Amino acid sequence: MRAITNRPHTLVKHTLAGGSAPLPNLADRLSCAGRFGHNGPVMGAWAVYPADAQPSRQAAALAEQIERDGGHALAIYQEPVGDHWQIFCLLPMAKVEPTPYQRDISPTHVKRLLDVVKKLDRFVDPIVVMSPQPGLYWTPNGNHRRTVLLKLKAAVVPAILVPEPEVAFQILALNTEKAHNLKEKSLEVIRMYRGLLEEDPDAGEERYAFQFESPHFITLGLLYEGNSRFAGGAFAPILRRVDKFLKGGFQKSWKERQERAALVREVDEALAQVVAKIKKRGINHPYVKNFVLARTTPLTRQRKTLPSFDQTFTKLTQNIEAFDVGKVRYEDIQRAAVMVPPAG
Repeated sequence: MRAITNRPHTLVKHTLAGGSAPLPNLADRLSCAGRFGHNGPVMGAWAVYPADAQPSRQAAALAEQIERDGGHALAIYQEPVGDHWQIFCLLPMAKVEPTPYQRDISPTHVKRLLDVVKKLDRFVDPIVVMSPQPGLYWTPNGNHRRTVLLKLKAAVVPAILVPEPEVAFQILALNTEKAHNLKEKSLEVIRMYRGLLEEDPDAGEERYAFQFESPHFITLGLLYEGNSRFAGGAFAPILRRVDKFLKGGFQKSWKERQERAALVREVDEALAQVVAKIKKRGINHPYVKNFVLARTTPLTRQRKTLPSFDQTFTKLTQNIEAFDVGKVRYEDIQRAAVMVPPAG
């Protein structure tokens, strides 16, 4: 095995217990067993980098777990940014799954990746995984690649195992293999939120602000769950300005999130009635929803002090219900649409 850089690396022997025999102590498992040449793999050994460092107990235990699970731990190394221990490994395909909070697979993206991998005739991009329990590995960053390997009937998945399980909740920061659209990102955030309701209920939105990225994704996620065709693109500019991370634990904030989503849903219902009236007049344009919201929003660019979330959407509902559809002209919508994409 080649060293990662010019610095030396060490192959460290480990022993896997058979039956009920106890594992040797960690010090013995991590003791240096000498250096090996680059030709010919060594069974029951993995590389450690840097050579003068000792892997964390957590990383070493996971390396042994990988072997027990039928995989192969190839190297334990410190990544170059924070010096955290990680494991480069080959995992059994059957034991690798996406996290429960993952966005849905894009068939188009899978097909594109599949075509490229088949053309190269090789797989060169390991996925990121973590292990919530022995025999199971979740990937927060690599489900499209995993799916490609599954279609190609690969027996193993090259992966980088991150020992810290909380990495599963950093999906949005790690998952960059395909750019998210608004719907995908919002659904991923709300699935993560539901997972945290069970796994870390005493925490709150502010603690996971980095993982959620923006509070309006939580509210939009609830709305997309209820209506996959919800016009999130039309409401996002308003939500971004007034939706904030809520204080308190998830059990408390969950109720308020549902109430916020209900307020937006009321606005959407009122908006749908107005749009239907406009279309009945023969005005059909993909920007109609955006146009009406732009004309009825209680928020203005000049406004320095913003109203609360509840005040904003209560007033918005009133403004939409009072909107005069008789004054709408097709050319006005068309002119406004030049600068802004239609609602999606």
